[in-house]
Amino acid sequence: MTSNGPQAVPARPRLFGTDGIRGTANQEPMTSETSLRLGRAIAHVVGGHGAGKAGRAALGRKRTHRRRILIGKDTRLSGYMFETALASGICSMGADVLLVGPLPTPAVAFLTRSMRADAGVVISASHNSYQDNGIKFFSSDGFKLPDEWERRMEDLVRNDQYGGHRPAATDIGKAYRIADALGRTIAFLKSAFPGHLTLEGLKVVVDCANGAAYRAAPDVLRELGAEVIPVAVEPDGTNINLDCGSVHPEKARAALLEHGADLAVCLDGDADRALFIDEKGALVDGDEVLAMCAIEMKRAGRLPTGAVVATVMSNMGLDLGLREHGIEVLRTGIGDRYVVEAMRQGGHNLGGEQSGHLVFLDHNTTGDGCLTALQVLALMIEQEKSLSELRRGMGKLPQVVVNVPVREKRPLSELLRARARITECEHLLDGRGRVLVRYSGTEPLARVMLEGDSEDEIRRLAQSIADAIQADLGVPG
Repeated sequence: MTSNGPQAVPARPRLFGTDGIRGTANQEPMTSETSLRLGRAIAHVVGGHGAGKAGRAALGRKRTHRRRILIGKDTRLSGYMFETALASGICSMGADVLLVGPLPTPAVAFLTRSMRADAGVVISASHNSYQDNGIKFFSSDGFKLPDEWERRMEDLVRNDQYGGHRPAATDIGKAYRIADALGRTIAFLKSAFPGHLTLEGLKVVVDCANGAAYRAAPDVLRELGAEVIPVAVEPDGTNINLDCGSVHPEKARAALLEHGADLAVCLDGDADRALFIDEKGALVDGDEVLAMCAIEMKRAGRLPTGAVVATVMSNMGLDLGLREHGIEVLRTGIGDRYVVEAMRQGGHNLGGEQSGHLVFLDHNTTGDGCLTALQVLALMIEQEKSLSELRRGMGKLPQVVVNVPVREKRPLSELLRARARITECEHLLDGRGRVLVRYSGTEPLARVMLEGDSEDEIRRLAQSIADAIQADLGVPG
């Protein structure tokens, strides 16, 4: 076969996804070698070298001290390897490292801001199993890194071009363990709970997913007066998210029913999300929590824009329920990063995802499962209502999500069978529901979501779209 011109070189996959870098531990990009280069890159960029105008603005102040970068992690076995590699890379560029050990992602965001660090790093793959790990970065203000920083860091990792900025031996950085990081986190969380309230008399199950909040979450609840029934608080490096936590709430539900608890809180591995189980054993998702918090904040005059930010995955029942209270729902793409960006741009102080990422910008800069639990508990006490009563502020439409394993993520517009089937389903549901098909940003999956007034119908239609996607892409081997 003759070639009619130069062959196109396949583009290298981007290092950064929608929530940092993620993959199987000890396989690229999640290797110690890449982590060391990432450590060098973040130290270089926060030093103002090549950060660009937006990057320099995010630094927020004139630098008169040695750069300091804070590193936290969840409980995965591979966290030790990445922590050491990142710290080595950072120190090699003349910056100091503040090591806080296993702490929730939102605690790292808070501590980065509170300790005036120049950046924060979290080593976690969130709700994934222990074989995976990830790295995400915060700037000095506690928000996710600007896109410009990530692009510059990716260039540095790929090309290793530092322009002679490697420091002399006398200027190499040091690493420090921050012994009171857990205490600082607990004090911060308690400060977000109304001072005139107590949790005395409440029995709370808290499932920590054998993850980053295994000490912080039970301690906060106990110190505020609750009787705590802890679940999955014995991490061994390999049991994070294993049959527990927000992805598998069955253990928490069983504990709630056994002990007659008032509610159960189900965190994920890095505790940036929380789902709940009411006193009757029913699951309460992020949309329902967003609705109950929005209604109370509007009533109390604490919802300044009269709007909340959700994602395209949020149930249509959220819009219908909040409309009755004069609250608008604004939608973004999937990911708490996009929720926070829209909140900051529009001056909104409440937003979240159905998966349990709730963002209370009056308190923290990212999704915070422990903080969300405290807001829900405060609502129950102030309104003297059970969680099953509070959730009535939102009626959910039937929703079905089918996850389709894929071996490649070709543009959906190129999938002829799937595109035709999606169009047919949209016509069938016109005015009665909606169809959303997207690729996961963190896993090799296509997600097919349908809403409508008949669960049997939308389940059948969702499966037909999933079958069409597999017909177009093939089944992974």
